[in-house]
Amino acid sequence: MPEIIFNGPAGRLEGRYQPSKQKNAPIAIVLHPHPQFGGTMNNQIVYQLFYMFQKRGFTTLRFNFRGIGRSQGEFDHGAGELSDAASALDWVQSLHPDSKSCWVAGYSFGAWIGMQLLMRRPEIEGFMSIAPQPNIYDFSFLAPCPSSGLIINGDSDKVAPEKDVNGLVEKLKTQKGILITHRTVPGANHFFNGQTETLMAECEDYLDRRLAGELTPEPAAKRIR
Repeated sequence: MPEIIFNGPAGRLEGRYQPSKQKNAPIAIVLHPHPQFGGTMNNQIVYQLFYMFQKRGFTTLRFNFRGIGRSQGEFDHGAGELSDAASALDWVQSLHPDSKSCWVAGYSFGAWIGMQLLMRRPEIEGFMSIAPQPNIYDFSFLAPCPSSGLIINGDSDKVAPEKDVNGLVEKLKTQKGILITHRTVPGANHFFNGQTETLMAECEDYLDRRLAGELTPEPAAKRIR
């Protein structure tokens, strides 16, 4: 899979990129966990998500946020990392102008960045948030959340307790016009130790069902005059 360097807002960013054979294939961007706690684009879950999208014909990119690996710049507490993600999407779109839709998948810190990117980019039609941390990061910007997606967490996660994730899900589920799917991996911690296969099976099932036209929101009921 080609190693690439592209320009970001704070210097060059390092990534791995796999173009689809189809010119109009959807794009998938995969975002890694917290840079200051060992998160990189080579995280096993990030790698598996990348491969999952690639196998299904997406043009796929994962990259290192600023200050990680060969990416220039330094950690910026989320604001700069969101700019990095926007630049990454711009870069892929410049190479694939016929691609009309996009997905974003993020794990932990990457889930928070991914959800913010979703708010800024109307072409993002699906998301996967793996082990989001609403107990640490503010998700109130999701007002309203513009796209349907999957939120998945472990019920033994001490970093992002289940009750906090459930609270985020319940808040999003009240919104009209989107469908939030919530899955819990029994016994899994924040890192899905020993549970990565179960996690990926859930993500693959969700993606396959979305690509088959399932899991779309019910159309809003028409008011009778």
